[in-house]
Amino acid sequence: MFIKSNLGIIKIVKTRLLGILIALSLLLSTGTSAFAQEPDPQYFEQTGHYVGGEFLAYYRSVSNATTTLGYPITEVVSKNGQTIQYFQRGRMELHPELAAGQRVKLTPIGAEMYRKGEQLSIFNPFACRYFRQTGFSVCYAFLDFYNQNGGEERFGQPISPFEYRNDLIVQYFEYARFEWKYSTDEGQRVSLADIGREYFDFLQEPAIWLKSPEGDPSPRVIKLQTQAFVWKAVALANDNQLVYIIVQDQNLQPVINVQGTAVVKWPDGTNSTQPFFTNTSGVGIVPLTFTNQPYGKTVIIEITVTKDGLTTTTTTSFRIWY
Repeated sequence: MFIKSNLGIIKIVKTRLLGILIALSLLLSTGTSAFAQEPDPQYFEQTGHYVGGEFLAYYRSVSNATTTLGYPITEVVSKNGQTIQYFQRGRMELHPELAAGQRVKLTPIGAEMYRKGEQLSIFNPFACRYFRQTGFSVCYAFLDFYNQNGGEERFGQPISPFEYRNDLIVQYFEYARFEWKYSTDEGQRVSLADIGREYFDFLQEPAIWLKSPEGDPSPRVIKLQTQAFVWKAVALANDNQLVYIIVQDQNLQPVINVQGTAVVKWPDGTNSTQPFFTNTSGVGIVPLTFTNQPYGKTVIIEITVTKDGLTTTTTTSFRIWY
């Protein structure tokens, strides 16, 4: 009886050892870890989309991901046989032919969208880093931002010098576009353009990809973006003018029924303030009527928009003609 019992125990132990050996051999043959599992999908209420699997693992590995990549603006989709997902400031691609941990790559959006603009010649050997491979330098506040947020691994190398576009100083990188905004506070003037969404529109991707799987909810507004322009670049001394203000959220969607103010700085040193509300297209309109304005002078309009503790500012102007 004792012998039979011992033989039974030995048989169980052998069976378990065999199972362990088979499991270890499978792990060694595939080169994966016993604990390597894809993370569960994460829902981003800011845009109403999910990120999961290897894309989420990559996103979580990126330093300051919400700043440098932003939030997802699509679900995972397939295009020409490739698995991709769009983010506000980038696009991820899955390359299953590569080794585990290296399958997610960023699309070089900056390189694909760059078109030569109005270039600025700025260089200081003590405040710049030169990239011999592309022949361009990163300087000053752009260099600080570059170094603090992932450097070449996240943004790639510079593919343009400083350029002046839409009242902003910008610089293109392989995977991003830096922007310098003088109207913001010191230390916060460098930001990343939402180049992922720009690329989405550039390729004319299907608009249905932007729809949330949660029934197209209204994402929480976490960023305000404001543009302003005037009806007439030049006006008479006695004339009418219209100021148009476009307010969008982090997804470039219109922000409806938000209040703002327009401060008009007249050439004689006086200011006038006019409130406005945006319509269903996220557009506010400020009408101006004026008389006896001095010839050749510039009228500056400062726009401020506030919503749920968020504030954004911009300026526009026009000139009084003869």
